[in-house]
Amino acid sequence: MLSYSDLKPSLDNNSTTAVETVESFLKTIREKQHLNAFLTLTEAEAREAASESETRFKNGEARSLDGMIVAIKDNISTKGIRTTCASRMLENFTPLYDAFVIEKIKNAGGIIVGKTNMDEFAMGSSNENSAFGGVEHPLGQDLVPGGSSGGSAVAVAAGLAHVSLGSDTGGSVRQPAAFCGVVGLKPTYGRISRSGLVAFASSLDQIGIFANSIEDTALLFDTISGHDPNDSTTANRPPAETFKSLSEPLSHKFTVAVLHDEQLEGCSEDVLKKYREGLEVLKSAGAEIVKVTMPVSEAWIPMYYILATAEASSNLARFDGVRYGFRAEAEDGDITTASRSQGFGPEVQRRIMLGTYVLSSGYYDAYYLKAQKARRLVLNAVNDIFSKAEVLYMPTTPTPAFKRGEKTADPIQMYLSDYFTVSANLAGNPAISVPVGNNDAGLPIGMQLQTSHFEEGKLLQFSKLLMDGMR
Repeated sequence: MLSYSDLKPSLDNNSTTAVETVESFLKTIREKQHLNAFLTLTEAEAREAASESETRFKNGEARSLDGMIVAIKDNISTKGIRTTCASRMLENFTPLYDAFVIEKIKNAGGIIVGKTNMDEFAMGSSNENSAFGGVEHPLGQDLVPGGSSGGSAVAVAAGLAHVSLGSDTGGSVRQPAAFCGVVGLKPTYGRISRSGLVAFASSLDQIGIFANSIEDTALLFDTISGHDPNDSTTANRPPAETFKSLSEPLSHKFTVAVLHDEQLEGCSEDVLKKYREGLEVLKSAGAEIVKVTMPVSEAWIPMYYILATAEASSNLARFDGVRYGFRAEAEDGDITTASRSQGFGPEVQRRIMLGTYVLSSGYYDAYYLKAQKARRLVLNAVNDIFSKAEVLYMPTTPTPAFKRGEKTADPIQMYLSDYFTVSANLAGNPAISVPVGNNDAGLPIGMQLQTSHFEEGKLLQFSKLLMDGMR
């Protein structure tokens, strides 16, 4: 798949144009409509942006993302363009403003082609929870693409966009990236503004990036990172400069932390095989391996779902059928109950109910408060690991992509697919999934790297090393 970094020289010398590029991508999107990756296409806006990019290329004034085709997860606000969160609740909602990241992409010349399908309100691990139908895996075979950012992952994997934005609350960028065979970056919490991101769990949500190459990931990350005065949770740091650091050599000797074998017992054999191959690549590059234990790992999933659902029940209370969004006709006059019952899908209702329960009187201390204390243990452990090692290496998911419907009857089994990803959201440190090849059945497998807070430059350097070594 041609990456933006590969295409850029042709755009610079005008041997191809941004207009030709966008028309080629729009043609591919139409040909692959069966994937259901997009909920809204922005053809007119994309063509206008491409024409402006082409003019800047001809005048020698090209910006950093001119000619880059970008897809946006449909829970990120786009002015004048429908933003649904894949929910009947917001089916006809059109925002009045652009999210901070959208402004940055437009100002840098990025060409937005549409809004991608997702699990409703970003709640899911398989993209089977969209009110507008599930997303198809690029390989077909009745496989799920992963969730909740499945549409964004498929857009990149199927060649419908150079890059895309998703949101990662417990692994919702990295898990579908692994399933679809692309790069998926979750930055440090606060490194990218959440202004304009429809909240699921505010202390865990982070906008992330899908791409086919580390170079494209770095370019987009550098563009959308930085302080936002409208988001009090963003770090007061200037935009990152990770793209420049990709060309800098790594130390000849570095330390890689790995989990003890018992914490990998849930992985399938094909995932473990690629895990070991990746470990050999790192060793050959000079890595010293140290085994570490992440405390309360058996509680990562319960801890995450207690905290995430508690925040979701609070955040989604605003959708009441009164001010905006879906409004039901209720014979008994209870507009709010009817609107929420009809507007929210089963998974969203399940999580709201669970979150309300753990926050209720009598259960707050037993569940929510205890989960917050356990979260501190995870953060302390992560800080301790990165005092001993430059990078933490582990699988992204326990298995490759699974069949549609395989886990919908058992939500607990579905939730366990996030086992290796949730710790980075609980601790807030950056993490990335990189494709490392396929199993014997041809299904993509991803490996995960994590670093200390605000060390995305180092993270992308190690990721490039691993990807290049696994080719």
